[in-house]
Amino acid sequence: MARSRSPLAHDKVLRAALDLFGERGIDAASMDAIAQHSGVSKATIYNHWPDKEALLMEVMIMIHGLDREREDIDTGDLQRDLTTVLTRRPPDQFDEARARMTPSLIAYSAVHPEFGKAWRHRVMDPPRDGIRSILRRGIQRRLLPGNLDLDASVALLLGPVLYDHIFNKDGRVKPPDIGPTAAAAFCRAFLNSAKAAHKKK
Repeated sequence: MARSRSPLAHDKVLRAALDLFGERGIDAASMDAIAQHSGVSKATIYNHWPDKEALLMEVMIMIHGLDREREDIDTGDLQRDLTTVLTRRPPDQFDEARARMTPSLIAYSAVHPEFGKAWRHRVMDPPRDGIRSILRRGIQRRLLPGNLDLDASVALLLGPVLYDHIFNKDGRVKPPDIGPTAAAAFCRAFLNSAKAAHKKK
């Protein structure tokens, strides 16, 4: 018979792990220390997570808001739908925690490439899937060219957002969100080309 899982214990361990990963670094935060900090036994912790990497993954999912249900956006306005995906942001309540965790996560991912790969997929798959779904609808509705390269289109849309995330972190006044600009530029290029192609037929 499977042992019951206490939601309270689960949350206590997540919060303790978040604190220790940020303070000590991921490698230095042992499961013993997490158990002591949370007041939850190691046996109970291992009933919730098979190992520290599984716990780390859930902590990262929590602070980046990836545990929230992502609705399938379809307002009928392709540019607005793309903008919604490109401007989604993680929960404000974890801003400080993400700032503390990021250097440790980068270092850990470099030493543990399989975890790094799994984390990158977990972060990038939802927006990629969301954009592909919107673009497929645009093709079906003849708003976009039928031969549109979906992978290249996703790269064109996400590229500016990733660039902004990487290079605009120097503490200056934050520039306007680049997501709406990327969505508008994409739609100017491809909605117009779709209209021109239909007119020729």
